[in-house]
Amino acid sequence: MNFVLTQDFLDQFIQAIEKKEEAWIVQATQDLFPADISSILDELDTEACKYVINLLDKDVSADIISDLDPDIRTNFLKEFEPQQIAALLHHTDSDDAADILSELPLKTREEIIAFVDEEDRKNILDLLHYEEDSAGGLMAKELIKANINWNVVQCIEEIRRQAENVEKIHSVYVVDDQNRLLGRVSLKRLILSRAETKVADIYEPDVVAVNSYDSAENIVELMKKYDLEAVPVVNVQGELLGRITIDDVVDVMSEQAELERQAMSGISENVEEDDSVWKLTRARLPWLIIGMTGGLLGARFMGLFEQDLILIPALAFFIPLITATGGNVGIQSATLVVQTLAEKSALQESLASRLLKSLLVALFSGIVIAGVVFGFNMLYTQNIKLAAVVSIALFAVVMIASLSGTLTPIILSKMGINPAVASGPFITTANDLIGLAVYFSVARLLYGV
Repeated sequence: MNFVLTQDFLDQFIQAIEKKEEAWIVQATQDLFPADISSILDELDTEACKYVINLLDKDVSADIISDLDPDIRTNFLKEFEPQQIAALLHHTDSDDAADILSELPLKTREEIIAFVDEEDRKNILDLLHYEEDSAGGLMAKELIKANINWNVVQCIEEIRRQAENVEKIHSVYVVDDQNRLLGRVSLKRLILSRAETKVADIYEPDVVAVNSYDSAENIVELMKKYDLEAVPVVNVQGELLGRITIDDVVDVMSEQAELERQAMSGISENVEEDDSVWKLTRARLPWLIIGMTGGLLGARFMGLFEQDLILIPALAFFIPLITATGGNVGIQSATLVVQTLAEKSALQESLASRLLKSLLVALFSGIVIAGVVFGFNMLYTQNIKLAAVVSIALFAVVMIASLSGTLTPIILSKMGINPAVASGPFITTANDLIGLAVYFSVARLLYGV
């Protein structure tokens, strides 16, 4: 059932906390998912959250803490003793535990690790030395593996033993005596095979794996391409190190989408609404200044055509139309290119092919827009010369803006710069200036000014 947090329920929950009604709190949360409980805790202060967390089952508490925003989690964990945090980490996957510890100060991290049991400590320390955005930083050490020399009975017994630490079993990975990954075997195949059958006779040698140094971006593309729920991670010797599951990849995809959206909006840092005023200002101000500079340049640029506006005042009415159309067309073109680059499909088309397609789209769009504007002007102004100026200028602006919107992200990508930034104020400002230049140039040409 989908849980909806109402104000009445929240008031009851807060009242129960104030009265220390532990039985009611446990009863109210026992049928909820950890994500639902997190939505309740988001409305409480730190002390109340800690009180509730301590009442819940350790597995549930660990899931809630793993799902918390890193900034909130860091502050929240300050309320717990190192031994309490270590107890919670025992109930989290090793990759989540490593992520949580990496956010904490070094002294606190070492104090917590001292209370972690030996097996968990080894797994966590193995993961901490990997880069956060690499396969090693994303993988969990918990997995199910079987030796190629075992029979089905041995394999199933080992699965039962290992499964105590593995929440979801996607595959049983097959390794040799040196722990080198050889392939995988499905649970269905194991169940249907005879007890004495060797794993070597039923495993699938073709398995998609990633190296521990592979980037998160490449892993996302790989799992999307082959529709994988989990992918094993190996080192340069081919030894099985861990696995990356689909939930970790979804987190990476969400983070990438958030960064792309912020970049295209002209926000230069990864920020959220509840961040500090200084951090939010620092992230937004650079592109706002660029946009303001473009506006000042545009105003100065229009000053060059002051005499034209005095002679033909009607030209001023269509300046917003010219600049808005150029900006919109440029952003549309850039957005499609950025999306294509992100999906790596740009490699399948040559630059000439992409430019030709962009120009054809711009050609048809420009003809339609110019035709509509020409008809509007003739209907309301009956001034054929003004209608021609605006329509021709609009057509030219659509073509130029489409070309710049297509080329700019590609050029930035070649230079190693995030192409998403090209879709923000930069393209809008550039197309405003180009649009004004084209507009007044056409006006001078047709009016003979």
